[in-house]
Amino acid sequence: MEDKFDLIVIGGGPGGYVCAIRGAQLGLKTACVESRGTLGGTCLNVGCIPSKSLLNSSDLYHKATNQFNNIGIETNNVKLNLSKMMSNKSKSVQVLTKGVEFLFKKNKVTYIKGKAVIFSKNNIVVHNNDVRKTFEAKNIVVATGSTPTSLPGVNIDEKNIISSTGALSLEKVPKDIVIIGGGYIGLEMGSVWKRLGSEVTVVEFLDHITPGMDKEISREFQKILSKQGIKFKLNNKVTSVKSLNGKSIVEFISNKDKKKEKIECEKVLVSVGRKPYTEGLNLSKIGVKKDPKGRVEVNSNFQTSVSNIYAIGDVIKGPMLAHKAEEEGIAVAEILAGKSGHVNYDVIPGVIYTSPEVATVGKTEEQLRELKIDYKVGKFPFIANSRAKVNNETEGFVKILADSNTDKVLGVHIIGPHSGDMIAEMAIAMEFGASSEDIARTCHAHPTHTEAIKEAALAVEKRPIHF
Repeated sequence: MEDKFDLIVIGGGPGGYVCAIRGAQLGLKTACVESRGTLGGTCLNVGCIPSKSLLNSSDLYHKATNQFNNIGIETNNVKLNLSKMMSNKSKSVQVLTKGVEFLFKKNKVTYIKGKAVIFSKNNIVVHNNDVRKTFEAKNIVVATGSTPTSLPGVNIDEKNIISSTGALSLEKVPKDIVIIGGGYIGLEMGSVWKRLGSEVTVVEFLDHITPGMDKEISREFQKILSKQGIKFKLNNKVTSVKSLNGKSIVEFISNKDKKKEKIECEKVLVSVGRKPYTEGLNLSKIGVKKDPKGRVEVNSNFQTSVSNIYAIGDVIKGPMLAHKAEEEGIAVAEILAGKSGHVNYDVIPGVIYTSPEVATVGKTEEQLRELKIDYKVGKFPFIANSRAKVNNETEGFVKILADSNTDKVLGVHIIGPHSGDMIAEMAIAMEFGASSEDIARTCHAHPTHTEAIKEAALAVEKRPIHF
């Protein structure tokens, strides 16, 4: 009986471990299989969490060396101790991964270490070194996440040519680094190493950074990053990356005029996206269908083509975000327990944790135009916000998009201080179908950054008070 479960979750990342905990809370006998040796998945071990540690530490270092003197905090001989910074990051990760293990014990989730192979629709074989063990499950959830992808012919060796994983563990600050790809991860890592002293150049195939983001926000974001010293080569296709005598050479060609260029640098970060990780699971053999992009196909209840096998997170369609996976994990567990689990994909926030932060939820202007939805725009700049002003954090603005007929908020885009936290207010508002007037009539504490949200809502009807 100890090897029989109501639910076995394969993958201990944010989607998987949350699904397992919620399943156990709802009375299902639950196990979670993880091959990494620690829980938390990419996010906790080599993604969201360690990158935020370095973003925070590097921002403090940058402020201490460049900005503190301006506000009367005199700092002399500030030194970077990179190994100590990396050690602090690793300690944070260790504490949090152990925290997930504690939550498994608290909620009576069985933690199985090893690599899972789905042998049949109800049987999983787990390989842990030389030990092979079979487990039986009424239901299986695939939550194995994603892995970095590369360009054809570009070999990531994690020495000179690195992925985001390698970028989190460099032993010294590279003199120069070229980032291939202008998305969330590349720009966050670029910000870290720029603050610590690297020359950073971003090569992006499109004519703008942060693909899929509201174009106005994207343009403003690039302006701010350029002012910080990050260089951009937009509308360029990388043709080759070679390592030679401890250096790397990136060759690229303009999509516009076919002009060829090359940059020699110490490190190359390949940040061109991620792909679902389903290797070795045996999905095809047991009849689980995938789409042309390698994602597992699921219905509205997250069921695959095999009815008792489910999939969530990065292995299925949708944004590859930890919190999206968590919501899906909870929804699946509740569906399996006979409840009505649900995810509202129209209200999934996204955040870039640079300085300033960028946060977005809902539709962009481009999407609304494509859908032929009439909308109104309300904008308010942080330079007119008193808290931002006194904190010397005046870059950026809040932008609210509301339906022209109903005034329902359809999208919110913020570039500015603390926007990653501020976006939560708008996600809640949108979840409850709020209008811009609802936001405008809600009292916001003064002086706070969130007053910029209220003012942007007032600006939808062209009546901001402070601008």
